[in-house]
Amino acid sequence: MYFTFHYSMNKIFPVLVLYAFIHTHSFSQSKRMYDSLARSIITYGLTSGKAYEMLNELCFSIGHRLSGSPQAAQAVEWSANKMREYSLDNVRLESLYVPHWIRGPIEEASILDKEIHRPLTVCALGGSIGTSSEGITAAVLEVKTFEELHSLKEFAKGKIIFFNRPMPKEKIMPFEAYGSAVNQRGSGAIEAAKVGGVAALVRSMTMRLDDVPHTGSMGYNDTVRKIPSAAISTNDADMLSAFLSKEKNAMVNLKLSCETLPDVLSANVLGEIIGSEKPEEIILVGGHLDSWDKGQGAHDDGAGCVQSIEALRIIRELGLQPKRTIRAVLFMNEENGLRGGKHYAQFHSNEKHIVAVETDAGGFSPRGFGISTDSVRFEKIARWSYLFESIDADNFKKGGGGADISELAKHGVPVMGLRVDAQRYFDYHHSDNDTFDKVNERELELGAIALSILLFVLAEEGL
Repeated sequence: MYFTFHYSMNKIFPVLVLYAFIHTHSFSQSKRMYDSLARSIITYGLTSGKAYEMLNELCFSIGHRLSGSPQAAQAVEWSANKMREYSLDNVRLESLYVPHWIRGPIEEASILDKEIHRPLTVCALGGSIGTSSEGITAAVLEVKTFEELHSLKEFAKGKIIFFNRPMPKEKIMPFEAYGSAVNQRGSGAIEAAKVGGVAALVRSMTMRLDDVPHTGSMGYNDTVRKIPSAAISTNDADMLSAFLSKEKNAMVNLKLSCETLPDVLSANVLGEIIGSEKPEEIILVGGHLDSWDKGQGAHDDGAGCVQSIEALRIIRELGLQPKRTIRAVLFMNEENGLRGGKHYAQFHSNEKHIVAVETDAGGFSPRGFGISTDSVRFEKIARWSYLFESIDADNFKKGGGGADISELAKHGVPVMGLRVDAQRYFDYHHSDNDTFDKVNERELELGAIALSILLFVLAEEGL
């Protein structure tokens, strides 16, 4: 298979000419042909890309998209319409029920002291119960770990447990730092309740020092009493810690109006380019359409959604016809339930997925791909890394994937994740900082370009 491209003033007009099947050529011949293809995808994507334009629409016409919200429903329709606009095949919604947690208008906390009444910047963690209208007023016990908490359990009863373990700055990879600290957000309320705590206050999951609290999912255990849980900004976490070092019996009042409502009908959104020779074999790419109800959900994961659509749009616009089906899936409810990913894996388990790729690390400059599979298939994928050298995205490593495609991995499907320069990701993650202006147009489009090259080559070559 040879790829011939004709150029005009401002746009690439490709013509795909079939001279011979690519598998009849040597690998060195295939490399030359794919190298030409990759250069054309890069040029077209950087000059005629639509990812940034799509993200602008998603962020400003809809905004944040928490599962079960009216905005999430609008985003489902918007995505399907966008896929149809770009002439994808089999555009459809696959319905599922999702949680419907609402934040409510009240999120307040204050240090109560004889000399000061100092407000604290907080936000409820997703899934938390609320407080009474008067809130909860109690002394505060500061801890860094669950082990420290349980060692101090005789002092914990009736107190607000303040988990103040920062994301470790010595970790080079931000996601590793996140993983070292996030258990206090997810399970802090459970562990606090076990020792008689009346609420949990958790340092925001960011290394940045600012006044913006970062939300995120938390959970409960049916065997333990449910208590409210909120994130506190990093600046106020440091301030509260300093105050507690001087005033051991300092009191804090916490008020939250959040609640969980009955589940709501929503949907995953699917669109495809049907394969010409092996349409039953699927190369999947996706991101999650829902976001937290903070900011605009630009990096997390509006970027991944528009990149998934854009990757297929580029292939279609260039007139390329893959042998295998390339399917984009925009999953619903990754943030607080993963029901979209689970639903997809359950209802598509009889299909042959060659590989599943997720983009959910923000719209930053691509650096390569993380790959979770056996060594043989890893090498079959990694041999194409040279195609990404010109955009500095040729770092293919073992280990990768994503939350929504993790259910497919359980069925033995090789999974991959787009790796990006994520040093700034947790400055914005799950907060009011995650807005459209934080996304760079070229970085976003380069991610879509990397996906487009990868998807087409895998659709041609398989594993």
